[in-house]
Amino acid sequence: MPLGTLDRNPPPFFKQGPSAISKLMVFSAIALFLMVADTRFKIAQPIRAAIATALYPVQWVAMRPVMFVSGGADYFESLASAQRGEAAARAKLALQSQRSFQVEQLTQENERLRKLLELRARFMATSTAAEVLYDAADPYTRKIIIDKGSTHQIKAGSPVIDEGGVLGQVTRVHLLISEVTLITDREHAIPVLNARTGARSVAYGDPTLHGGSLELRFMAANADVQPGDLLTTSGVDGVYPSGLPVAKVDKVDRRADSGFARITCLPQALVGGARHVMVLGPMTDVLPARPAPEDAAPAARKGGRR
Repeated sequence: MPLGTLDRNPPPFFKQGPSAISKLMVFSAIALFLMVADTRFKIAQPIRAAIATALYPVQWVAMRPVMFVSGGADYFESLASAQRGEAAARAKLALQSQRSFQVEQLTQENERLRKLLELRARFMATSTAAEVLYDAADPYTRKIIIDKGSTHQIKAGSPVIDEGGVLGQVTRVHLLISEVTLITDREHAIPVLNARTGARSVAYGDPTLHGGSLELRFMAANADVQPGDLLTTSGVDGVYPSGLPVAKVDKVDRRADSGFARITCLPQALVGGARHVMVLGPMTDVLPARPAPEDAAPAARKGGRR
């Protein structure tokens, strides 16, 4: 066979494309571009909504066995436990009936005082009952998913509570489900009021990875805060109604090497196992509109004179 007819090209087994470093740099640049574009222009929001809507039937089917097992455990609850619950409920009912007369009297006095001082009555926000489907998959956040979405008039920014107190805030709304950020999330902050002293402060989520508590930051070392103090919403943020229970002070560490005390609080809501919640309407729907900035009026008058 003549040597000129031989194929001198390397076999396909030895052919290589771009190097691994080149591929890493290209795909890293594409990923960075997509993250920046999503942050600035929200280009992935419709895609997320479509995927969440498409996966809702799968999530619903996957949750059926869990709900069946949970319902079966509740169904086969022992008779002794049911009797203890009934006895506790009767005792609580007796205590509430004892206090009801005082409540009626205080309500009448409150109405008279408001009429006397011409104060505005407390607003009543709308509410929607919802059920927790599952926890968010992100291990670096404290979020849950509820079974109500934009079709149920749920809006971003709505407060979420349970029977114990404030649970969190709706941060993302899809068609059939919504994402709720818990008050223990490291990125969450809520203005609170000490029910004993009336002092205002801000409670932040626990910065630890798997924390289930809150922290009062930037409180002076000599601040009048004691373990057992109840913290409620102050209402100054325009997000949460005032007077809702948030947490109780657990530990107060007054360090000598710092001008601030380290204050740890335990949430009143069941942040680790809530099943049924209540989504309140956004405060922006019931609060009066904010007035225009003061410098806008002089500018308008000055422009009119010209």
